[in-house]
Amino acid sequence: MKSSRTFKTPRFMACLAVMALAAFTPGAQAAELGLGTLVKWLPLLLQGFAVDVGISVAAMAIGTVLGALLGIGQISQLSLIRKLSDWITQFFRNAPWLVLLFFCILLLPYQITLLGSTISFPAWAKGIIGLMLPVMGNVSEVVRGGIQSIPSGQWEAANALAFSRGQTLRMIILPQTVKRMVPPWMNVYAVLMMATPLVSIVGVEDSVTVARAVLSAENNTALLMPVYGLLLLLFFAYCYPIARWTRKLEKRYAIA
Repeated sequence: MKSSRTFKTPRFMACLAVMALAAFTPGAQAAELGLGTLVKWLPLLLQGFAVDVGISVAAMAIGTVLGALLGIGQISQLSLIRKLSDWITQFFRNAPWLVLLFFCILLLPYQITLLGSTISFPAWAKGIIGLMLPVMGNVSEVVRGGIQSIPSGQWEAANALAFSRGQTLRMIILPQTVKRMVPPWMNVYAVLMMATPLVSIVGVEDSVTVARAVLSAENNTALLMPVYGLLLLLFFAYCYPIARWTRKLEKRYAIA
């Protein structure tokens, strides 16, 4: 717990800035630029990074709910629902994330008129939808795989006890699949978080957009690598603990 809090402290972020300067800037230029330039813009860059985190959490939450429904639909006894769920899953699971974001830009309106009232449709909402779609497809496969990993004897035993299919799924199968689904679900979130800078193309003021504004304000090309290097380290500091935790859960819940 102590180490996880360290990743969030301003002192640690300052250390990341030093590493970025040392790694991406020649020695003479690093002395000239100094740590002050990055530290000055660090709060703004962190705000942009917080937008990335917020979008990733929202997209993961919505994608998980819809993906779970699709995953259950893939094991439905009704052929139409099973085929439709499988088609939607495979389409969004194998579609390029950037292309889906572009489709959201072109197809979704900037304003929605409802009952005579005009409601704006902000760019961040389009970004969430664009990222939610591939997450939905991937989570659907995670849920389907988790359910089908349960031995068929569980279904047969529940049927012998006069459980309906819905009761079997809700009370017996799904509780057992949670621990099997958590590690791949966390992997999906890590990939999603690393893909969030794509939302800059829809006009969201995320970390990449803020980084561009910082470089424009400083008007110094020598800061290009340090600024983007700092963003790289911020994403690493956020995603690496998730990856380590995922590996630990995979070992703990390993299925013989």
